[in-house]
Amino acid sequence: MKDRITINPNVHFGKPCVARTRIPVQDVLELVREDIPFDTIIRDYYPDLQVADTPACIEYAMAVMSAEDLRVAAVAV
Repeated sequence: MKDRITINPNVHFGKPCVARTRIPVQDVLELVREDIPFDTIIRDYYPDLQVADTPACIEYAMAVMSAEDLRVAAVAV
């Protein structure tokens, strides 16, 4: 995944993008959320993507979430 997702402060304000493109990871994930198959994402939306790029976007999002420190506070009822 590390060679497929890059962060460059000069591209999309430093948001993670698919390497070799200016395609934000978030844009790909939004299409995945809509249940659009990987091959359709490549064919109809982002022909510059390679087959392994879409799963790399999902893996990147999972890595970010697993590294994030979530704190839950008790709420008085």
